[in-house]
Amino acid sequence: MAEMKQERRTILVAGGAGYIGTHTLVCLYEAGYDAVCVDNFDNSVPEAMRRVEELVGATIPTYNIDVRDTDALNKVFDEHSISGVINFAGLKAVGESVTKPIEYYDDNINVTLSLLKAMREHDCHLIIFSSSATVYGMNAVSPLKETLPVGTATNPYGWSKIMNEQILRDVCTCDHQLSAVLLRYFNPIGAHPSGRIGENPKGIPNNVMPYIAQVAVGKLEKFHVFGADYSTEDGTGVRDYIHVMDLAAGHVKAIDYGLAHTGAIAINLGTSKGYSVLELMHAFEKASGVEIPYVIDPRRAGDVAKMYADASLAKELLGWEAHYDLDDMVRDTWNWQSNNPDGYGQSE
Repeated sequence: MAEMKQERRTILVAGGAGYIGTHTLVCLYEAGYDAVCVDNFDNSVPEAMRRVEELVGATIPTYNIDVRDTDALNKVFDEHSISGVINFAGLKAVGESVTKPIEYYDDNINVTLSLLKAMREHDCHLIIFSSSATVYGMNAVSPLKETLPVGTATNPYGWSKIMNEQILRDVCTCDHQLSAVLLRYFNPIGAHPSGRIGENPKGIPNNVMPYIAQVAVGKLEKFHVFGADYSTEDGTGVRDYIHVMDLAAGHVKAIDYGLAHTGAIAINLGTSKGYSVLELMHAFEKASGVEIPYVIDPRRAGDVAKMYADASLAKELLGWEAHYDLDDMVRDTWNWQSNNPDGYGQSE
């Protein structure tokens, strides 16, 4: 008797048109999943989805809705058989969260609640949550393990992540069918090796790598290094930079894990090593052949000298570990930025 072909599972990706979302969509299709994208395009553009479809060779149902609109979200669930949810939706600028705490709490917490309500209505029992290393606070000593206490965030963005993690743990306590994998990211950089999708910040970038890249293509005048008097080898802050494709692959592994396990669990996604800001900048100069003008500014409040992961739990539970190194990260960033100096603004 002919072997029956296994039906492809469909994953709803909230905020799927964003930086990490687009790369995760590519990895989902490569792993044999289908996807549905919901995004209000506040921090993304439809062109990104067009390019993802080009890369995966498939049309991805995409809904321009605010994920907090549970009625609209329920209609999406009604139209598709959803096996699990990845939640990338929400606001993510640490500095902006300090000046707009109401907006950050409203968006980041209500997005998760809306997804959980729609999941409950449609017997969907798996959610992968986009958390952050910010939940460890300022005083934790690296390498950071998932067993460390959380609850000492220094800004509303970090607190919203802690609150979301607690919400998901509480829901799992009363719903024994639910699986919630809380992925704590470190510092995603890089781009798809094709150069077709990458990080596309609006306005002046908040993160180090896109800032360096925009200086390299002449969009910004010089790179600002915040603090060169830390207790590190060159005095600049050390962070765990992870290639966005490694991070995306981690979400697919988390889906696989969540389909086979229930309950809530937090898992770090990082490389278990740190690079300083100047190391990152000099690696980018080598990859691009462009000298980056920079200036040393005072430290920023809330920054720590070193922050990097202990990613051993991801290897143990998910069978996942980072494969791309720093040279790969800066090479792919430059490939994306040099071919798309205005991000998705220069669409073909």
